[in-house]
Amino acid sequence: MRHPDRVVFTVARHQDGWAVEQDGVITDRAQDKEVAKAAANKRAREVQDKGQPCQVRVSGEHGFFVVA
Repeated sequence: MRHPDRVVFTVARHQDGWAVEQDGVITDRAQDKEVAKAAANKRAREVQDKGQPCQVRVSGEHGFFVVA
């Protein structure tokens, strides 16, 4: 469940690699999932440092999958 004031960054398969998605905008494309996760965590830290709650979700981990 998504909290309305929370920024959610989703790391998911994108084309032939991985990417970070936030509100329909794809950023931080990478061949390696761990690189995309690091980018999402960096973005989340920047948002959190500004005082806004956020979450990083990773497709395929903890029962979460993106339906294409």
